[in-house]
Amino acid sequence: MRRVALLAALGAYAMFACGRVTAGEETIHLIDAPGRDVTATRCVTCHSLDYIPMNAAVMSRGSWEKTVRKMIDKFGAPIRQEDVAEILDYLTAHYSG
Repeated sequence: MRRVALLAALGAYAMFACGRVTAGEETIHLIDAPGRDVTATRCVTCHSLDYIPMNAAVMSRGSWEKTVRKMIDKFGAPIRQEDVAEILDYLTAHYSG
């Protein structure tokens, strides 16, 4: 079981190393900028990355912050406190309406 989990983690890391993640038939490319890797790595542990561009038009820094806090507090997202500001900076700069 540990071996399967390790292989899955290594596969996920390999996908993020090139900055793209496949969701169904399409490939999601997050904007290449500082903060992309930590954002992709933390967010995709719970959901597809397509939620980021899909919600961008209606999001501000405040709404991204509420969403990230909800993911941590309500859903147990594995986001370290020291990563929150970097994620919010990235989302605000590249995925806000």
